[in-house]
Amino acid sequence: MAKFPKTTLIIGASENPERYANMAANRLVSKGHPIINLGKKEGIVAGEPIYTDRKLFDNVHTITLYINPLHQKEWYEYIFTLNPQRIIFNPGTENPELERLAQQKGIETIEGCTLVMLSIDNF
Repeated sequence: MAKFPKTTLIIGASENPERYANMAANRLVSKGHPIINLGKKEGIVAGEPIYTDRKLFDNVHTITLYINPLHQKEWYEYIFTLNPQRIIFNPGTENPELERLAQQKGIETIEGCTLVMLSIDNF
């Protein structure tokens, strides 16, 4: 179980077990971190629903991205409305513009892999 559970919003959630977002959801839950899934299609991952609408969730500590940088701009306002403490840019999602804007708002940004961070207890 997590020493300090961090509610994590997964943007790009998928029911496909071969997708890294799916693997991360399952690993986060197994490590004791509550998750919120946002994706293109409704479904269930790690026992939690995948939402397709951008609801305003409370107490989101971490946002972990699994969407291409070309599609991230439409998410900026939503991400900042949630006021997360950090954003993880998984491999392939790196976005210097979003990182800079987040840092200006005092949000920690990490270019890393959620799965690796969990495996080495660095989440």
